[in-house]
Amino acid sequence: MSLVGKKVQPFRAQAYHNGEFIEVTEQDFMGKWSIVCFYPADFTFVCPTELEDLQDHYAAFKELGVEVYSVSTDTHFTHKAWHDTSPAIGKIEYVMIGDPSHQLSRMFDVLDEEQGLAQRGTFIIDPDGVIQAVEINADGIGRNASTLIDKIKAAQYVRNHPGEVCPAKWKEGAETLKPSLDLVGKI
Repeated sequence: MSLVGKKVQPFRAQAYHNGEFIEVTEQDFMGKWSIVCFYPADFTFVCPTELEDLQDHYAAFKELGVEVYSVSTDTHFTHKAWHDTSPAIGKIEYVMIGDPSHQLSRMFDVLDEEQGLAQRGTFIIDPDGVIQAVEINADGIGRNASTLIDKIKAAQYVRNHPGEVCPAKWKEGAETLKPSLDLVGKI
């Protein structure tokens, strides 16, 4: 069952952020846009390339009012160790959530039960805590953070312009559509 349109359920998790251990709850997603990016494990191969790519785009996300959260089934302690030893992960300024209990991975339906690891799931959450977009990739397929910028802009546009929708390949400033009987069969 799709999680799109569903509100994030209550949770509590420990995280590593800017040299500190913090607690994160569903309330942290309220009042701003959020990207939650699940990945299988710390100290791996594809994962650091994805997380570094998110960091490379972090300033652009912040300009759009978006906070980024990465999540794996590792602990917040492991996140700190990885942050302290990896040049790619050492750059990260966003929150790294630990999910050793698998609560979040199950809640977001990305847990590979056999392996006990999260799949590569990306979620865009609106300021009301409602999931607006979901992307889940197979383990060997890394994601591209730049594609999230267009998705965020489209989601923000639709939220701010009720009655309008963004067509395929929509870019900020391009034409949108106003669904109506007049458009049926004409696109």
